[in-house]
Amino acid sequence: VLLAAAVCTKAGKAIVSRQFVEMTRTRIEGLLAAFPKLMNTGKQHTFVETESVRYVYQPMEKLYMVLITTKNSNILEDLETLRLFSRVIPEYCRALEENEISEHCFDLIFAFDEIVALGYRENVNLAQIRTFTEMDSHEEKVFRAVRETQEREAKAEMRRKAKELQQARRDAERQGKKAPGFGGFGSSAVSGGTTAAMITETIIETEKPKVAPAPARPSGPSKALKLGAKGKEVDNFVDKLKSEGENIMTSIGKRSTEAAKVLAPPVNMESVHMKIEEKISLTCGRDGGLQNMELHGMIMLHISDEKFARIRLHVENEDKRGLQLQTHPNVDKKLFTAESQIGLKNPEKSFPINNDVGVLKWRLQTTEESFIPLTINCWPSESGNSCDVNIEYELQEESLELNDVIITIPLPSGVGAPVIGEIDGEYRHDSRRNLLEWCLPVIDAKNKSGSLEFSIAGQPNDFFPVQVSFVSKKNYCNIQVTKVTQVDRNSPVRFSTETTFLVDKYEIL
Repeated sequence: VLLAAAVCTKAGKAIVSRQFVEMTRTRIEGLLAAFPKLMNTGKQHTFVETESVRYVYQPMEKLYMVLITTKNSNILEDLETLRLFSRVIPEYCRALEENEISEHCFDLIFAFDEIVALGYRENVNLAQIRTFTEMDSHEEKVFRAVRETQEREAKAEMRRKAKELQQARRDAERQGKKAPGFGGFGSSAVSGGTTAAMITETIIETEKPKVAPAPARPSGPSKALKLGAKGKEVDNFVDKLKSEGENIMTSIGKRSTEAAKVLAPPVNMESVHMKIEEKISLTCGRDGGLQNMELHGMIMLHISDEKFARIRLHVENEDKRGLQLQTHPNVDKKLFTAESQIGLKNPEKSFPINNDVGVLKWRLQTTEESFIPLTINCWPSESGNSCDVNIEYELQEESLELNDVIITIPLPSGVGAPVIGEIDGEYRHDSRRNLLEWCLPVIDAKNKSGSLEFSIAGQPNDFFPVQVSFVSKKNYCNIQVTKVTQVDRNSPVRFSTETTFLVDKYEIL
């Protein structure tokens, strides 16, 4: 039976002690005070015994992790339990020092309780301990997701009402009449125009992006007794529930995952619909220099009405980077080369109905640094036992608008959470995978650069490779379908376009 688990100094002073059977404070302090005197410094053992108890211990720099057990306890199981206790402590403490252990004593006690119950080892591993102590609530996530959805819908309705009020005010001013009052403001001194302006100002004020303040001293990766979830995690959670068939209220302005953005059809999908999709694969060196950049793009044609099956697509190609274009074998290549039109070789034939057909694809492969859409500069510098890391981004292709950008920086394991200095945007620390995720909702010409500073124990090589992911509704290469006409009458046809620019791989090695 395991009597107690404790972290003590080499002099036998208890910093954290968790008793799993009924014991007085005097007894546990006496046992721990006697522990250093029993050790024989000339031998390398992991346990020491007295007449009544057995100490199983592991040195941790200036401290000891000690398990106090009965003498008939299985020492092999106790050693396995000791190893798990020793692995838990670095998960919650950045340094194995007395003040750091004291600061996170309750986090450690909660974790100890997950390992041992009533003196007997529980069948758990490190990942399960993290999950149990984080105390994630499925019901709370659903509740928060639904509530945020309702809030976004209410804001969208407010914007619509504000536009109506402003329009009514402008109409009244054109006709030379007094602007009418609206709702409860009709009989008051506040006119409809003022009301509209007030509502519009309120909406604009509330819609400003919120930058998460950097904490002065993060308390490690532990989330014990914290049931909150970040907004982006909630959105992703709702998307997962939807994919599994859960009926969740839909949101008007809701962010979605990459898959939803790529696969979800637009609201105004016409009988002739085109998907323009590009994927980029890029590898850069940490000291600059583009090792390889490869971009693949394709135009997919979807026709849902037979009467528009015999058509031609007018393509506008303003790209100056030297793309390699390739048409489908059934497409008239001469027509495309001469007039930039995509039509079938046999004009009497029709495009397939209710199928996605790839009609044009292009490829760009280069090592030219000026072609990099988003440059990342990661600069770790050693400072004593820790590293100060400065990382910055800059949008080189200003015509792009990148959404849901996540820059992922690997971290050394077992050193706790990073201390964030300055940051543009938000961050998430994934203690399970030892990653720091720098999250930026939008990068465009107005927000083309930003930086992040943090410090953590480690070596410069620990922070590579840096990975980037994003999604964009503007394509990298200037290829667009400007017009669709029928083959016979040459009359224009209404069409819709869906453009997506995705990351296949984006690494800084």
